[in-house]
Amino acid sequence: MILGCRRVLGPFTRKTRLRILLEIPFSNPYLYNIPDTYIRFLLPGVLLIDGVPSMTPSRQAQECSHENLVYQPSPHASQAGYRSYDPRQLLVAAGKNSKDVPSTPSTFPAPLVLPNDDLALGPRYPPQSFRSWLRGKDRNEITSDRRVIYIAAPPKVDNDIVFVRRWILPRLSNSRGGVGKTRKGSIETPISTPKTNDVVEYLAAFYHGMTVKQLPFDLTYASWDDEEQTSKTKSTSSPFIALNTPYESVRIRTRTCPDDMFPTQLSLNDLLDVAISVLPKDAYALLMLVDHDLYEDEDDDFCCGRAYGGSRVAVVSKARYNPVLDGVQGVERQHAWPASHCENYVKESCATVSWPSKKAKTDVAPSTTVENSDSESNALEIAVRAHRTIPPDKLSTPEHLASLWLSRTTRTASHELGHCFGIDHCVYYACIMQGTASMAEDVRQPPYLCPVELAKIQRAIGLTDKDVMERYKALQNFCGRPGSGFAGFGCWIRGRIGE
Repeated sequence: MILGCRRVLGPFTRKTRLRILLEIPFSNPYLYNIPDTYIRFLLPGVLLIDGVPSMTPSRQAQECSHENLVYQPSPHASQAGYRSYDPRQLLVAAGKNSKDVPSTPSTFPAPLVLPNDDLALGPRYPPQSFRSWLRGKDRNEITSDRRVIYIAAPPKVDNDIVFVRRWILPRLSNSRGGVGKTRKGSIETPISTPKTNDVVEYLAAFYHGMTVKQLPFDLTYASWDDEEQTSKTKSTSSPFIALNTPYESVRIRTRTCPDDMFPTQLSLNDLLDVAISVLPKDAYALLMLVDHDLYEDEDDDFCCGRAYGGSRVAVVSKARYNPVLDGVQGVERQHAWPASHCENYVKESCATVSWPSKKAKTDVAPSTTVENSDSESNALEIAVRAHRTIPPDKLSTPEHLASLWLSRTTRTASHELGHCFGIDHCVYYACIMQGTASMAEDVRQPPYLCPVELAKIQRAIGLTDKDVMERYKALQNFCGRPGSGFAGFGCWIRGRIGE
């Protein structure tokens, strides 16, 4: 069975406890888009500016121009034991002739491999080339009667357990539990949670050639009736809730969130079992969206998503991608993709690690100056210019933050569905199919498929080169919607098309 996940360990220890400072009306925008209400948070690193939230880091950060970009792994990569691939090896990995023209590094750069990144922690992760994927025994072929990707909307909540709705509300504090001292502020303008139909539309473009649609029936959380439970345990302290489908009621385990970021987490494995049980006959794959925070096993602080690739199901939680959590999760928006390839940022990230057995390198690979580049086919540079030119006052608007939340959710959704196509984590390029070890790394990774993984999807779905171009155009059209969360990707696609 092919497994895959966006498994992320939280930045806090088990001893960390974040003090809740919430003023919540009975209804609020986080509870399944209930309108005409608001939430007021006291957040570390969030200020109220003109009625909308504005993130400020715990230490004053200077604006970065991202003038120079790097396309090769960081100096830390070789120190961690990661071995990069030369152009010939990359061509062969993508199933092409080694004498073909290689991909442009400025469009498809190598993985950064910064300290504590997934590839830095596991630099010898086995590569999966196009040919090894093609020979995979667990790979599911697409057939004429099994060509639909279903997206299950977040389960509804039955009226007898309304307290479950509060579990999706993040707990935040000010300078407690090692989070760091920041100015106090509040949010009075709600951020819209990603809508299922928007996720469906994005995935229909990303997996162009497949039918992508919402699961035609609802899933509902309800109370779990167990003879061993007393009426007293059927409350907020109950370790179980039920998830009702049209066919059965499934027990879902719960636990207190170890890092106290949310009140309660749900068992990811139990939700995956539900996804398997409701998989339609014509489904190639099913992705279940969840509003709640998740855990996979007792050693995890949390897990954002997981796929059972061989079973063709995946579950993705939207909870940790909420932009209001960026300050406490160490997420630096200024150097999120595409600006994660900023030379200064890479240097500073690698300078934080000392290596007693070796002299640490301080130089990064040759870079390109964005200001001096007049190329309209250098996809990464075009994306960085778009990222850099977003007006500062727009970055803190509810529209931008909602778009950012949606873009993060769709990235992970497309990643997890990639596992359902039999694709393993990518080690060749910076790629949507890379593994991730933290929320900070998650936002540094790109939303596109690299040449190796795109070749697999092209073969799986049966896309021609013309179809691949239509796929890019469909994604570019989606990225043009209001909100700037997809602006960088849209500009990257423009550069890719222009090559």
